Amino acid sequence: MANVTIWHNPRCSKSRNSLALLEEKGIEAEVVKYLDTPPTKEALRTLLSQLGISAKELMRTKEDAYKVLGLKDVDDEEKLIAAMVENPKLIERPIVIKDGKAVIGRPIENVLALLD
Repeated sequence: MANVTIWHNPRCSKSRNSLALLEEKGIEAEVVKYLDTPPTKEALRTLLSQLGISAKELMRTKEDAYKVLGLKDVDDEEKLIAAMVENPKLIERPIVIKDGKAVIGRPIENVLALLD
């Protein structure tokens, strides 16, 4: 099996479910607790490329920090990436990466599709 990584938040049920799915399939994924060790700007740029989405699409828009920082009207990718580095709670979760491709594990079927 290829190397698999999960950006994981243990407090999130969707994240726990995705990790459990990987374990059920016998996949020993590298677990990145991104809230404890926030990603670098470069890591986020790579992740966005793997996901094929914009920085705005990776953000949790209902987080307080999103509102407090006034990110709703910000379209500058670098500013959005910097906000996620400074406030990793803004990053959608879970994210599973395999073979240079990534998916957001909402719904969990996204993870299943990546693994096939």
